Amino acid sequence: MTKTALVATALSTVCAVWLWTGPTTATTRLARLTASHHQKPQWQSLRRLFTRQSPARRAQAWRLASIELCQALSAELSAGRTPGEALTRAITAVDFPDPEALRPIVAAARDGGDVSTALTAAAPPQGGEGLRQLAACWNVSVTVGAGLAALVERVASTLRTAQVHRQDVAAQLAGPRTTARMLAALPALGLLMAAALNMHPLTFLLGSLPGFACLVIGITLDAFGLWWTNRMAAQAQG
Repeated sequence: MTKTALVATALSTVCAVWLWTGPTTATTRLARLTASHHQKPQWQSLRRLFTRQSPARRAQAWRLASIELCQALSAELSAGRTPGEALTRAITAVDFPDPEALRPIVAAARDGGDVSTALTAAAPPQGGEGLRQLAACWNVSVTVGAGLAALVERVASTLRTAQVHRQDVAAQLAGPRTTARMLAALPALGLLMAAALNMHPLTFLLGSLPGFACLVIGITLDAFGLWWTNRMAAQAQG
């Protein structure tokens, strides 16, 4: 056996041993949730800086994670586990945008605390509808004694329907948004065409008072048109 084959065999053996004896994905995520406060603050700040998302994308990530959480929690409850254990296992199986925000929920579910309050506190203002609905289900189950699995499954179905509707609305609004952006870029295209025809548009716009007034008014109307289009699209999508 050649040296390369020996090295490949050794690496394969090490990988097999690690996969067999190493921690599972759920254990790794639970350790990250419960022990992430040991990380250095400066490294946490740098990680948040480079992984920061826009508010819309972050809300979308929270909504998708909430749907996965409800589905995982319903499956764990159907398997016969207690609500606290089921919630802990479900949280470790879902990749949330901000795992540190879920540490109080894991602690409350593990120690028998107020899970409903922890879920409500961890829910972000945008995209936290699923966690707030899950908190309401938990509160109803504890207060009235209703079946938590059926309530969670109903919440998951509602969240999936809302997500499909939201995606449909976003797809329908993609055309008007693209058209508005193209119309906003037309004045710049007109300036390039005028310059290509040797008409010196910048000299008129920047070298005279009427031209500068036209430039300011045009930019203002263009920006106002973009803002108004985005506002109408945001209202329709909301």
